[in-house]
Amino acid sequence: MTDQDPSSEPFHRPAGRHLGASPTDPFAAPPEDRRPDRRFRGRLVAPVTVWTAGAEDRRAGLTVSSLLVAEGDPAVVLGLLDPLSDLFDLVVETGSFVVHVLEAGEQRIAGMFAGAYPVDPFEEVETVDGEFGPVIAGTRHILGCRLGGSEEIGFQMLVRGHAAAIGIEDGSGLPLVRYRGRYRKLAPET
Repeated sequence: MTDQDPSSEPFHRPAGRHLGASPTDPFAAPPEDRRPDRRFRGRLVAPVTVWTAGAEDRRAGLTVSSLLVAEGDPAVVLGLLDPLSDLFDLVVETGSFVVHVLEAGEQRIAGMFAGAYPVDPFEEVETVDGEFGPVIAGTRHILGCRLGGSEEIGFQMLVRGHAAAIGIEDGSGLPLVRYRGRYRKLAPET
């Protein structure tokens, strides 16, 4: 290893936690100051989901794009949650949560649950209390999950949920995705 600038090495230790943001964010750090691990992750196409937990007047939700579903009996969903989020606390407290796949055109819902708007998403988005947590109204794919455990991974908590109920809606549209810090739409198949 040489004494060269660590940012010029192909692999180097990431710096502070949240340096990096959408390219349209006026408060975004310049590209040379952004975390390389976040920049790398931003170059992966990710699904846009909203996770919800709780019921009645104690509900929480969060937009989650870092997730994976492993086939099995039962299927297992793995997701990275902010350990300081109300959602993580409520998932641990209640032992269950709901994963909603958002559709193209639902960027505002994604933004509300991501905290991009100064509103309570549960006052803006129609939901009904379900067995595993609040369910966002509409035609969408959902997973009702029982908490299987969590562990600290990097700056996040890796949450493992066992799929107890799976709802696949044939009438739903194309999914909303995230790529390079922005919500995107997939092109329809031809």
